[in-house]
Amino acid sequence: MNLEARARATLGASSDAIHRALAGALDARGIRGGTFVDVGCGRGDLRRALGDRFDRYVGLDAVRYDGLPADVEFHAVDLDAAAWAVDEIHGDVVAAVETIEHLENPWAFVRALARLARAGGWIAVTTPNQLSALSLMTLAVKGRFSAFQDSMYPMHRTALLASDVERAMAAAGIGHVATAFTGHGRLPLSGRHYPGAVAGVFPRWCSDNVLIVGRKTA
Repeated sequence: MNLEARARATLGASSDAIHRALAGALDARGIRGGTFVDVGCGRGDLRRALGDRFDRYVGLDAVRYDGLPADVEFHAVDLDAAAWAVDEIHGDVVAAVETIEHLENPWAFVRALARLARAGGWIAVTTPNQLSALSLMTLAVKGRFSAFQDSMYPMHRTALLASDVERAMAAAGIGHVATAFTGHGRLPLSGRHYPGAVAGVFPRWCSDNVLIVGRKTA
């Protein structure tokens, strides 16, 4: 499956719960204004979720998806490539929502995110939570993490723990790293989701996705 076919197969979409978690993390840190770089922007769902928080919104992805908002400054980039032709872009926030798991070299990808960020800028990465109860149960029964079943390959290529992303960020000069969970996850053996009160008490076990945020050192 070639690059464009893999990209199209994802539909360029991610969940509202992930967008809410990222928006909440930005709001909690008082991060607004300047340039937001959405790496793996898909069809622009995150752009819609963030509203008017930022002055400039840049989207990078392998293909331009239908429905991408007209005010997104789009650049076509192979995110697995060794270099991206976007040297003129410097983000106050650089985010990769449900993108890193699609790539062959997550450490190189995190270094690329760091290069895009201004000194003192913020980097945010989300990915499936391999330590949820659902994912660990699926691993025990099927030998695959929940989001990395054969049906998801080759779209989902690299399963990462939050600790892997934290280490990659530290190696790329990103500090003040904090990890949070979306509080939204599917009950094992069910199509239903955990009640919010339960997910709030046990976020790691009950969240399908994890969010890691850090700040680029000067």
